[in-house]
Amino acid sequence: MATVIEAVKNPVESEKITINLGFVDLGQIELLVKEGFYSNRTDFIRTAIRNQLERHEEAVRQSAARRSLDLGLRRVTRQDLESFKARGETLALNVLGLAIIDPDVSAELALDTIASLHVLGSLQASPAVKAALRGRIG
Repeated sequence: MATVIEAVKNPVESEKITINLGFVDLGQIELLVKEGFYSNRTDFIRTAIRNQLERHEEAVRQSAARRSLDLGLRRVTRQDLESFKARGETLALNVLGLAIIDPDVSAELALDTIASLHVLGSLQASPAVKAALRGRIG
């Protein structure tokens, strides 16, 4: 079952993406900004994306539940992984949103305890942990 995870201190609130738009689409956006419907291009694009996500909200929820994805933010601490290791268990992380593996998690501990990692969104982890888990990231 999908879970909603609470936000943690100082998470990155957004990630920059780049899109290409046709000249006519871009011109229409510029016109709406000039007419005061939106404060800037980014405001328009965020609003359009949110409207589409809202429109497909139920489909996203059903798909996330079917795939057993954690929704929102999933933070993995060194203590979490040490507990898994002590019990002889491994962790399969499936996240729709933001997955954070704390900076104090060593590459060795991550390899010992994280069996698989699938993130639809963004992963924050040290370069060493990302490199160690490269073959387990799906």
